[in-house]
Amino acid sequence: MNSTKIEWTDKTWNPITGCTKYSSGCQNCYAEMMSNRLKAMHIKKYANAFDLTLHSECLSEPLNWNGNYNIFVCSMSDLFHENVPFDFIDRIMDTISKTPNHRYQILTKRVERMKEYFTTHSVPDNAWIGTTVEDIDAVYRIGILQTIKTNSIRFISCEPLLSDLGKLKLNKINWIIVGGESGAHARPMKEEWVTSIRNQAKKAGIAFFFKQWGTWGPDGIKRNKKKNGKLLEGTIIQEMPIKNNLI
Repeated sequence: MNSTKIEWTDKTWNPITGCTKYSSGCQNCYAEMMSNRLKAMHIKKYANAFDLTLHSECLSEPLNWNGNYNIFVCSMSDLFHENVPFDFIDRIMDTISKTPNHRYQILTKRVERMKEYFTTHSVPDNAWIGTTVEDIDAVYRIGILQTIKTNSIRFISCEPLLSDLGKLKLNKINWIIVGGESGAHARPMKEEWVTSIRNQAKKAGIAFFFKQWGTWGPDGIKRNKKKNGKLLEGTIIQEMPIKNNLI
């Protein structure tokens, strides 16, 4: 599970698998569908399907990865799920600190618990911290993320983007990812929602990464996501953040 097709990262690292639904963005969770599929394939790690499971045996994996990678932490879960003990998160942070050659992208919907943890722990310099902002009801998470002390990257992921987000306060934010939802039950994303975020990011000098349209194209037609592609007004925009020479 280390290789990935996620365009804004190089590898995934999953010392935790499984989760529970938290907000509207979780409705058609790709990780849940994939976990159930992997269980059906008799993959040992996913014997519990999408039930939250801690994998101590996976904690040291990045120690063996030579090179220099962006690593998405817990792509199949949420590191700050309420049932993940802080002492297990401590062990994950220890691995991150021991591998300064890599950059770790930590994304959560549970940004309140992330803040609670980092109130008494330092964010490793090579850890990027982010929160998902899928609709107007989740915009408040940005404000919480901005209060977490870090010397590294703060980012927001608007994927799947489910509504217009309005005017955003983007101070201390270094990167914004936007993408549409995929799958048979995908909800549409409107072009004006995306361009509003892009324009605000550009004005604020923030890296903007448009991942894909997903199942619904900019014309409002439902089709294969590969056919809809990743052009935004005729251009591919997939910027990565640069801060303190981290990249």
